[in-house]
Amino acid sequence: MSDTQGQVRRGYVRPLDLKHGCVDLSHGSGGRAMAQLISELFAKHLGNEYLGQGNDGAVLPAPTFGEKLVMSTDCHVVTPLFFAGGDIGCLAVHGTVNDVAVMGATPLYLAAGFILEEGFPLADLVRIVASMARAASEAGVPVVTGDTKVVERGKGDGIFITTTGVGVLPAGRVIGGARARPGDAVLVSGSLGDHGVAIMSQRENLRFDAPIASDTAALHGLIAVMLATGADIRVLRDPTRGGLATTLNEIAGQSGVGIMLREKDIPVKPAVAAACEFLGLDPLYVANEGKLICICAASDAERLVAVMRSYPLGCDAARIGEVIADTHHFVQLTTAFGGKRIVDWLAGDQLPRIC
Repeated sequence: MSDTQGQVRRGYVRPLDLKHGCVDLSHGSGGRAMAQLISELFAKHLGNEYLGQGNDGAVLPAPTFGEKLVMSTDCHVVTPLFFAGGDIGCLAVHGTVNDVAVMGATPLYLAAGFILEEGFPLADLVRIVASMARAASEAGVPVVTGDTKVVERGKGDGIFITTTGVGVLPAGRVIGGARARPGDAVLVSGSLGDHGVAIMSQRENLRFDAPIASDTAALHGLIAVMLATGADIRVLRDPTRGGLATTLNEIAGQSGVGIMLREKDIPVKPAVAAACEFLGLDPLYVANEGKLICICAASDAERLVAVMRSYPLGCDAARIGEVIADTHHFVQLTTAFGGKRIVDWLAGDQLPRIC
């Protein structure tokens, strides 16, 4: 992850105790201990031809003529680090892959930055990096460069991970939050709130009859299938922090429109709905890490939902509302009882340290 990788070979260093050892300040000093950590842990799990160049940056193939690059970066500070359905490692891969993919781009490469706290167990670090490696391999998006820093005990919170993704956007493809138009359909790829409720239930040591697991997943495969239909897709977005409600408010503001949702059509698993009621949460505001919002031309909505449902990550896809003309740019909800209410921006943070 830096040009110090080879230093570990220039003198004897006791192998890392990856079961019982802990991170110490020397692992972030830029010297032999840091080179050893990179060589024996990060490079071992994340190694590929680009990372193996061993320089401060990776030399990568350029896109072809007419294509554009898309880049996104995301910081991950989730607690707990390990949760039902995932951990901070796979989350760091999925989150950034998805941020690139919802722009209509094909994710190509990732960079990873680690802030480690002195005393962090190396066994946990191995689990996290191995999880990142699996997620990157399954997504086909390698980690090609990165950096590691260590802070003093008590100055961090175990581990923070920042990932940056680069992807390529085909010529002529334009997808973004400012493209929604009145009459468009609003789709979601599946049930909402799974990730946030999985995190919160683990924090509070709650047990439910039906287990709730995070939905964390890389969505670029599903998006590729959707784009291949030729449907007129205006907006794609992954509703992470702030959930569906906050994300739709962002889009409404960007596009200068309103959005009308139908409560009865919004998919929420019964166990998640029950947990939200118990915890005093609104599932519309709870974070998701493996779901997407799609706004498309109404004429393409039925076809897109069918295609999404044919793909594992979109099997519960649904059409949940429409874009409307509204100078106030409100997001509204038709309730199950036939009334209407405003679905406003999230005020504060229902669930801090969620992703």
